Amino acid sequence: MFWKGARLAGPLSRGKIAAGAAAGSAALALVHQSKPLAAEDAKKLPVPPGCLMVGTGEYVTGFVGGKGVDSDKKCGVLALVCLDLRNRGKIGRLGMVGTNGQKLPALREHMQKALGEVYEGIDPSVIETWPKDGVVDPAAYKDAAAAFKPGDLAIIFTPDDTHYDIAMACIERGLHVMITKPPVKSLKQHLELVEAAKKHNVLCVAELHKRFDPIYLDARDRIRSLGPFSYFWAYMSQPKSQLDTFKAWAGKSSDISYYLNSHHIDYHEWCLHGKARPVRVTAHSSTGVAKEKLDGVETEDTITIVVDWKNFEDGSVGHGVYTSSWVAAKADVHSQQRWFYMGQKGEVTVDQAHRGYTVAQDGVPFASVNPLFWKPTPSEGRFAAQRTYGYISFEETVDAVAQVNSGKKSAADYDGLLPTIGTIAGTTAILEAGRRSLDAGGRPFELLYEGDGRFETPIGMRPQDDVENARTRTNDLFNTSSCARIRWNRCIPLPIAAAASTTVM
Repeated sequence: MFWKGARLAGPLSRGKIAAGAAAGSAALALVHQSKPLAAEDAKKLPVPPGCLMVGTGEYVTGFVGGKGVDSDKKCGVLALVCLDLRNRGKIGRLGMVGTNGQKLPALREHMQKALGEVYEGIDPSVIETWPKDGVVDPAAYKDAAAAFKPGDLAIIFTPDDTHYDIAMACIERGLHVMITKPPVKSLKQHLELVEAAKKHNVLCVAELHKRFDPIYLDARDRIRSLGPFSYFWAYMSQPKSQLDTFKAWAGKSSDISYYLNSHHIDYHEWCLHGKARPVRVTAHSSTGVAKEKLDGVETEDTITIVVDWKNFEDGSVGHGVYTSSWVAAKADVHSQQRWFYMGQKGEVTVDQAHRGYTVAQDGVPFASVNPLFWKPTPSEGRFAAQRTYGYISFEETVDAVAQVNSGKKSAADYDGLLPTIGTIAGTTAILEAGRRSLDAGGRPFELLYEGDGRFETPIGMRPQDDVENARTRTNDLFNTSSCARIRWNRCIPLPIAAAASTTVM
């Protein structure tokens, strides 16, 4: 599979991001105030799509385990964004579906206190909810999706192993879909969603907000001119207290690599689109803390994925190292995030967690804050996070849905402009191969492609042969057998024209 990269200049909101970044500090111009549209203005606009939020947890509402979370998302993100977009006339009907109707009364109370009583003009009571109060129904998303009409949008923030069934049901209903990362856990399911979205002519997008971070965006643009890729290293962590928040699914339906490594693997792949492609994946892990905190659940504390990349320009080889952990100590940030990129003509270093903006306050831990991502602090009583990349990530998808519904754009027009499902299969392939490598004791897995095109995405994977044959397979993988003694890393052409019969999904 492949997709063209002609429109890879950056996200649709490059102008919005640049405007926000131009202030030159974390205090930037985030005070764009949101007010509901006047009735006469609203009549002039086309009918906006409805939006169904699937999931009721931390990122949606800030409510987990019967109480507000102890993190940087105490008021949630998605529900507040959607309520503001509704005020701005970009979303019409608004719904939310979970699985446990017994907690919905407490959830509504939480949202009223955390949102309705904090932000002027924000009214959580407009959100319709499923299932009915007091009813527990793991399949409630089906009834909720059926209550919305084709052309509406479903935004899915649920445990990783539920994404596929929910997304497929919504797509088959004719809804556009946005899925939190990772969209699914296997390449097979990923490719099935690609085909389903094409069949039903709907957008299917992953929520990958780091693509809208002005620093990440600028770094990506600079990386594109640094020559062939050589080395990338990324680290991302959350405090071990998050294991309490994630106790319902951590180590059961997913792992820390799917949850956090997905961010920087996607970012790196986006940086290298058309310049290099991943060809081999190996994973390593640490254990001990999570098992104890999760009452014996067998899961890793920290996972590192190592990926070999093949450059198209000169046939050389680079490698990326991606580490994620959920057993870090509490610090001045909720999530440590930093990375280093080296190209053959330069390098880039980013400390995403520390933007030069710190806050010390009596009774509150010292903090390095990042209002570039999210700004829950009201401005004169109003919600004022419209220029943050945590907001823009959703807004751009909502705008794209409106364009597709109007007939002005097709879903395919957003390949390369948004992280559409057909353009990010490489990230899913790397994550799955990493999981398979861990389960196989660190055995390398090769990614398979139909051909040598620059814009192809993986179609499968297979374990590398045993140690005795590893050198031979490595030579085959990088096409180096004829010149292993002479600068083996610069041999051309590209590898792997694998037959479909060898594909392991």
